[in-house]
Amino acid sequence: MTNNLMLVLACLTSLTCSTMCLSKGGESYVRDACSVTRYQDLCLHSLASFSRTAKDNPSKWARAGVSVTISQAKGVTQFLLKLRKSNFLKGKSRVAILDCVECLQDALDNLHNSLGVLRKLSSQAFNDQMGDVTTWLSAALTDEDTCLDGLEDKKRKQVKLLLNKVTNVSYMTSNALALVNKLATTGPQCLENS
Repeated sequence: MTNNLMLVLACLTSLTCSTMCLSKGGESYVRDACSVTRYQDLCLHSLASFSRTAKDNPSKWARAGVSVTISQAKGVTQFLLKLRKSNFLKGKSRVAILDCVECLQDALDNLHNSLGVLRKLSSQAFNDQMGDVTTWLSAALTDEDTCLDGLEDKKRKQVKLLLNKVTNVSYMTSNALALVNKLATTGPQCLENS
């Protein structure tokens, strides 16, 4: 009887440990990373696949946040270019689309600049690099907001769709900025495991 009880306790302990390891190996990493973001559900959804590689490394989470934002922004820019080619929108709406394309292309440049620096972080230049990245991400947010501000006729189906897409990119950029700010406050010591 005592041997059976010991066996059951050993199995339960093993099961508890493996369950904790599984949860720490996945979902809790992304939850920890996304806890600093404004749009946490979006963060969890867009970054969940990075849990195994990023784990608890703020540098990797910052890169992941910017990377997924770049992908999303590229998709929206392609959508805008298709809209521009169609004759669906006329007048002010068409001009707004052209302006929005330019704004999103500027945002993409800023996002790419940010990712380039995040890939080459160094302890010696860390503070300057973080300053550059936060400036570029803030500029990308401004570009996205400018695009949104220029859109009129918000009742039209295509314009509503565009508003949703650009707003989503803006939220993702905000999340990426929050992840970069977390990295900046963590300091260059986190670069050792990058």
